[in-house]
Amino acid sequence: MLKAIIVDDEQHCINRLDLLLQDEAPDIEVMARCKTIDEAKREITDSWPDLVFLDVQLGNNTGFELLSQLDSFDFEVIFTTSFDNYALKAFRFSAMDYLLKPIDKNDLASALQKLRQHKNLKETSKKIDILFHNFKEGNESSKRIAIPTMDGFALVDTNDIIRFQSDINYTHIHTLSNKKITASKTLKYFEGILENSTFFRVHKSHLVNLSFVENYIRGKGGHIILKDGSKIEVAVRRKDELVKKLAPNS
Repeated sequence: MLKAIIVDDEQHCINRLDLLLQDEAPDIEVMARCKTIDEAKREITDSWPDLVFLDVQLGNNTGFELLSQLDSFDFEVIFTTSFDNYALKAFRFSAMDYLLKPIDKNDLASALQKLRQHKNLKETSKKIDILFHNFKEGNESSKRIAIPTMDGFALVDTNDIIRFQSDINYTHIHTLSNKKITASKTLKYFEGILENSTFFRVHKSHLVNLSFVENYIRGKGGHIILKDGSKIEVAVRRKDELVKKLAPNS
């Protein structure tokens, strides 16, 4: 049995999660249900849970404030949230599991399955650090991303990424340090996370950081030269949009 605590300031949300866990996860025992940071901190200290379902917004406080008040934690965290797209993107950057309210039973089952298959508290701690960083205001231009790899996660600042290159169901990430990271995710996955940023998909196989484009060479589609010396073909249908992004006032 896994011991769990639910932390949420809305009773109807606690009730729904309680019922879902009874139906979908008989191996999880809910030890406590808390509505405030103080209650949750006390229960975590007393109950030593394996898992905490943590609401992002707790009245005028946040679940992050609870975690920051703990000297350490040796439990897994699954966040619950009704936040907007900005917050959801922060979760995707960190690769932390979250459940969007109202919680769907299939989403819950998926999150619990991943937790059972890959329980690594050291990785959880690092991913929460990334989540803290990316939730802070003013970090739009300096985000950290948890990149899923075959061995775990690589933690990288997006400002250090030059380009992503597709390799069927994998993606190779090239960084300023000339390090190549192979991710167990498709290029489309990273394109979705990095939309509305300095990254732009110039070709079906390439997502590049426009900050590192040194030259654009004209042609049918043309190609670009990046800071690491790589020469990347530009798809014809992407050419006009790329030129606008590189020279918006031209």
